[in-house]
Amino acid sequence: MEFRVMGPVEVRCDDRAEVLSGRLQRTLLGVLLARANQPVPVDVLTDALWGDQPGPRAPQKLQLHVHRLRGLLDTPDRLSFGETGYRLRAGQDEVDAGRFDALVKTGTATSEREPQRAIESLRAALALWRGEPFADVEVPVLADWARRLAERRLTAVEALYEAELACGLHEAVLGELTDLVREHPLRERLHELLMTGLYRAGRRSEALEAYRAARHALVSELGLEPGPELRELQRRILADDLPEPGPEPAADRRDVPAQLPVDVRGFVGREAELAELDGLPATVVITTLAGTAGVGKTALAVHWAHRVRDRFTDGQLYVDLRGYGPDEPVSPADALAGFLRALGLDGAAIPEDLDERAARFRTLVDQRRILILLDNARTVDQVRPLLPAGSSCRTIVTSRDSLAGLVARYGAHRIDLDRLPAADAVELLHDLLGARAYAEPEAVGALAERCARLPLALRIAAELVRSRPGQAIRELAGELADRQDALDLLAADDDPHTAVRAVFSWSYQRLDPAVARLFRLLGVHHGHDVDAHAMAAMAGSGLRETRRALDVLVRAHLVDQPSAGRYQPHDLLRAYAAELADATDGATGRAAALTRLCDYYVATASAAMDVIAPHEAKRRPKVASPGSESPVFGSYDAAFGWLDRERANLLATTQHGEPDHVVNVSDTVWRYLHIGGYRDDAFALHTRALHAAQALGDLAAEANARRVLGVAAHRVGLNVQAIDHLERALALYQQVGDQSLLAVTLSNLGAVTRRHGDLSDAADLIRHALALHEELGDKSQQAAATNNYALILHALGRYDEAFGLLEQSLAIARDNGDRNVEITVLCGMSEINTELGRAHQALDYARLALSVAQDAGHRPFQGTAIRMIGIALRQGGEHEEAISHLDTALHIARTAGDTAQLIPALNGLAATHTSAGNPAKALSLYLEALTVEDGPRIFLENAHTYAGIGDAHAALGEHDQAAEHWQRALTIYRRLGTPQADVVAAKLAVSPSSTDGASRDCAPPRCG
Repeated sequence: MEFRVMGPVEVRCDDRAEVLSGRLQRTLLGVLLARANQPVPVDVLTDALWGDQPGPRAPQKLQLHVHRLRGLLDTPDRLSFGETGYRLRAGQDEVDAGRFDALVKTGTATSEREPQRAIESLRAALALWRGEPFADVEVPVLADWARRLAERRLTAVEALYEAELACGLHEAVLGELTDLVREHPLRERLHELLMTGLYRAGRRSEALEAYRAARHALVSELGLEPGPELRELQRRILADDLPEPGPEPAADRRDVPAQLPVDVRGFVGREAELAELDGLPATVVITTLAGTAGVGKTALAVHWAHRVRDRFTDGQLYVDLRGYGPDEPVSPADALAGFLRALGLDGAAIPEDLDERAARFRTLVDQRRILILLDNARTVDQVRPLLPAGSSCRTIVTSRDSLAGLVARYGAHRIDLDRLPAADAVELLHDLLGARAYAEPEAVGALAERCARLPLALRIAAELVRSRPGQAIRELAGELADRQDALDLLAADDDPHTAVRAVFSWSYQRLDPAVARLFRLLGVHHGHDVDAHAMAAMAGSGLRETRRALDVLVRAHLVDQPSAGRYQPHDLLRAYAAELADATDGATGRAAALTRLCDYYVATASAAMDVIAPHEAKRRPKVASPGSESPVFGSYDAAFGWLDRERANLLATTQHGEPDHVVNVSDTVWRYLHIGGYRDDAFALHTRALHAAQALGDLAAEANARRVLGVAAHRVGLNVQAIDHLERALALYQQVGDQSLLAVTLSNLGAVTRRHGDLSDAADLIRHALALHEELGDKSQQAAATNNYALILHALGRYDEAFGLLEQSLAIARDNGDRNVEITVLCGMSEINTELGRAHQALDYARLALSVAQDAGHRPFQGTAIRMIGIALRQGGEHEEAISHLDTALHIARTAGDTAQLIPALNGLAATHTSAGNPAKALSLYLEALTVEDGPRIFLENAHTYAGIGDAHAALGEHDQAAEHWQRALTIYRRLGTPQADVVAAKLAVSPSSTDGASRDCAPPRCG
């Protein structure tokens, strides 16, 4: 249930807006929400609804409106009546204003220490704002709340821009700040932020002009001079005494992960174990918690981790290794990929080899205070690669196994968890049952023993007791004993698993049939966690009905809710549910549920991709609408967020689904995996799709799989593999007669061939692609090919022709909603303007590209745009600002692992250091660029590297070395036929002299 007041008053249930029948009903709801969870007197409500003239039948009319409002709520008892008035029950997270306040509080609290985290919280808060609070309700009782929310919003806006400036994002926020200052000319804090942003963007005179405008507004409107903070800021700008962070988060900024699950509510006991954990010396860096299933290992680990998280200032990492679930355990490679992402690496930067991943992980956590929780481990081999090397981190491992190898080899300290002591088990039941437990102490003790004193079983049993208030605990404990006796016992009388299975059975038998069926389906779902939409699809039931059933299961402790809207059963419960599904639903029923789930996932993923890449909608598989409700994606972020949340589940279905399903998933989400940099997932999925297509004998599907495998290989610099896949895809498309995708693949192959340095062959391939697109009248697919051809003309020095093609490509990309091509084209326009000496225009195009990349959430492209900003600044002589931008671009390229970006970033930064008078620093960067890729060095980027090395040596007076590297560059330039050959030849022909070091920095070709 969701209540919205920040804008028109709304009620939403199951993602659907309920219709409020008029002003009076909206007013009633608004006043009740203003005093949520408190009684509101009848006279307050009638006064709000009818003012000074309520009329004699006001109480009856109020009851009618209350009755109608109850009909819109998920449960009528949310709105109750007592002696002191009406009370609407609503949690903070159910009211948008409550969530807004919580997010703003988090954002403002972390803005100084963790500005990036603050940005995320504040952006999320402001996204809830739909307009003036209570926009369609005008009553005095709500006016104060509306004013407070409006003021709180402005405070959040100011805090957001302060955090973004702290992260160096001044280029991105200046336009918004300028608009805000215009709207709120008397808010001095906004003037301060605008002045700071302008100064850090190198626009000092404009920053001072902004101060003069602020002073004029304050004096003319209020008759007051600016406050001391604003005057001090002006003084510091005049003195050039204002610190300047980088244009993005600084290159050495370390991401601070916070991955701990929610702390256990009502945690009881384990005082001895908690004291043991607290008292371990600093030399103990690995601790294992071992014990039987359901004994509370995870609860203890998570509870202790939350108690001490402040000690670990560099963050907390968590992974459920799923060592004992029904599916395969999480591999160390996959666990490390998750950790590396959390520590700031993009997908393509994550090494493929397990040992390399482990080494990179150890490097990133070295000397950092990080708490690492490895939950539900199966073996020592699963854990070993996840261990840091130093003593700054602390690792907690939970397992049903003793993991003796960790103790013997790594000096781990093991804590064996037995079942709860009798007193703690009884205390937990007291905490869960309240007064009823104290009234029947003997029965409570017996119930604790029947549950084997296991926390999981105790919580489930307590919920059953609470659900039957008319029965004595003694009777219920006896009922459990009867069920235990009736079960086929698994082992000896004291086997705790017997008690757990008995409690599960006892709880399951109390469920309504529809809820029981949903519980069984949780054992059929192959993913880790799931949302209500997916479960509704599996069950073939309505979303509201499914959510209510899941709420019943959560209350019964048969499923956990690790985060809002996500559901996940304990491993034991998942196994029990799978056992029940096998026995009850049969193979046909389970297969039907999985088919409905697969259909839902593909259809919803396709809808998300229609928002992310609308220009490719015709190329995606035609899928039928699922027979269940699906999320609606109102924005790019919403669509991308859903795919991020469901990526693991989508891929899990391809491990168990039919071949045609595997093919459809690959064809649907390949672009998402490419944008997100999910290299491992992309190669795994598309390879699976390739095998599925071959099994089906589907040549078109095989061609699609090879095409996207080629794109993925090109992205990470595996050009030989890329060419092999793309050439095979070409042959298959020719065989099946798909001219449209043949043209797309020709353009892709041209992009890879250009990267290899064969501009002539690349141009032939792309011209062929363009001719096919033209012949087919397929304008929507021409943007990428046109851009790729423009890059070749650009490399050959045909700037005017290249720019004209880029303008055509930009128009097509914008018509199609293709943000990836739009960003690449804008960067190309920036680069051409730089080549032609038009630094101002180059800067405009690059800043526009950065804005689009930020909106699209495409971090590697943000790096490209920031690099182009740096190059334009260098050409304008602003070396310090240029170096700051190029440092950031290099950091992004490194974390993205994209060699197409890394070499130009190194070249650009090196050339700027040469221009700034630091050729020695430039040489170290150029030498790094030469080590980035293996293979024959015939790439255009490498020619730029050699030319730049020659410039740096010349600046150092080392003329022989300069001539040697210029000659290497000249050889490549002449082979490629690029105009730089004349420039380098002229340097070699005359006596040695210093240069400006302005070697070129080329944008990568566009694949897609």
